[in-house]
Amino acid sequence: MNDRYDELYRSWRWQVPERYNIARACCGRWAADRSRFALYWEDEAGATAAYSFWDIQREANRLSNALAALGVKRGERVAIILPQRPETAIAYMAIFQMGAIALPLSHLFGPDALEFRFNNAQASVAIVEPTTIANLWAAKDRLTHLRHVIGVGGARESEVHVWEDLLAKSSPEFSCLDTKAEDPSLIIYTSGTTGAPKGALEAHRLLPGNLPGFIYSHDFFPQPGDVFWSPADWAWAGGLFDALLPTWSFGLPILGYRGKFDAEKAYYLLAKYGIRNSFLFPTALKLMMKAVPEPGKKYALNLRSIMSAGESVGVTVIEWAREQLNVTINEMFGQTEINYVVGNCQSAWPVKPGSIGRPYPGHKVAVVDDKGHEVPRGELGEIAIDRRNDPVFFLEYWKNPDATREKFIGDWGCTGDQGRMDEDGYLWYQGRSDDVIKSAGYRIGPAEIESCLVKHPAVANAAVIGKPDAARGQIVKAFVVLQTGHSPSEKLVEQIQSHVRGRLAPYEYPREIEFIDALPMTTTGKVQRKELRRREEARMKQGAQ
Repeated sequence: MNDRYDELYRSWRWQVPERYNIARACCGRWAADRSRFALYWEDEAGATAAYSFWDIQREANRLSNALAALGVKRGERVAIILPQRPETAIAYMAIFQMGAIALPLSHLFGPDALEFRFNNAQASVAIVEPTTIANLWAAKDRLTHLRHVIGVGGARESEVHVWEDLLAKSSPEFSCLDTKAEDPSLIIYTSGTTGAPKGALEAHRLLPGNLPGFIYSHDFFPQPGDVFWSPADWAWAGGLFDALLPTWSFGLPILGYRGKFDAEKAYYLLAKYGIRNSFLFPTALKLMMKAVPEPGKKYALNLRSIMSAGESVGVTVIEWAREQLNVTINEMFGQTEINYVVGNCQSAWPVKPGSIGRPYPGHKVAVVDDKGHEVPRGELGEIAIDRRNDPVFFLEYWKNPDATREKFIGDWGCTGDQGRMDEDGYLWYQGRSDDVIKSAGYRIGPAEIESCLVKHPAVANAAVIGKPDAARGQIVKAFVVLQTGHSPSEKLVEQIQSHVRGRLAPYEYPREIEFIDALPMTTTGKVQRKELRRREEARMKQGAQ
């Protein structure tokens, strides 16, 4: 194919206005056209709804006025503890346009997780639903700044403002605040690799900073007929920055689904709503591949683009998607603080299966050593992004100047992720810095091994860690979830080891394999390798006693 990468990269120019507000960019400017759809919605029980941008804007205006009447001022933090539902999107628009700061929190967070984030951010208002109010109530007496709770969807306990009643009394007219692009818009917490969770304070300019990656990872989004869906929670960067906000910035509709991810349900939604563009985590894609290997025989799909991020997708899944979904997956790399900076665009430059792609136009990315020096092509180092003139960067870690300073080496924003850059400028992700396995002098990334393991017909999912070893420093150990119909056995261990040994370097095959029912996952769908390492270390300590 014609490789247009250099042309596109050289010609990109940032055009971020000095005055900018996410709510105006994503909703206000589209609301005059009452026929322009913004949101299709469905839940597990089968309830459905549809909203135009005019509908969203009117409800957002009512909520902005209601929050102002409750005393919420510019810069105040308003927590949203909701899954994908219309009120979630409406709340973001309302908070952004009044100059307050949104505090998205996962609907899966328990009382302790909520307590830390509420008190750290000093949030004064919480918006909840029936599934999330119980955990908030369990921590409520310890939330020192919380003044008001707003309940949606039947959350009607005492001391709770009922969403419907609150909005019914409020005016549908509200003028969006004239904010600077540099003004703060939200705090989104990231656990990082060590210590307490850190709140990344993001500016309104975050959205235009995300757009080149979004445009290219979805093969020149938007195209006529594009409709977006992602199961990624709108409380996380993946669902908010990579799905909801950029889709609405182009005035196009997105599907929201309130329910747990299920492979068969995912196919159903893709087919029912004629979804053309999707962000699907590697774990979701693996589950879909295993559940329905030949989806075209069962579902009428109309996919045009798939972006994936969070973990390495792996060659196996990419080849399956090409054959069965007629889509080449564009992998993307970024993180909450510095999002959407590396990736692929199969319609503009060749995709190398297994690579996370090239730096997207507008972003300068390199692989550096611990002093911030770029390492030679092909060598392992930390993936870093130059913060100069790049609007995608977060402002700071909330109330944590030390962590903010530690994020940078000079002007390099350090990701904590290991990778290599090849001679063509493609990056090859090797895992978190603490995921890299050091065995007998070799530095081994887990991603390639996990991809190879999933190719075995008996393996549904797998995670790889380094297990301490006196002779080698570490050995490769694999935790394997088996496909239905397969049972653990020594013979199967040998078959899987042979499968990997025959496809990768001799030092990369797993010297130990443990079969488990499920891998520990974060709420964003990432494998928690550090939890597997913790379990292994505890087991070894117990065995030594």
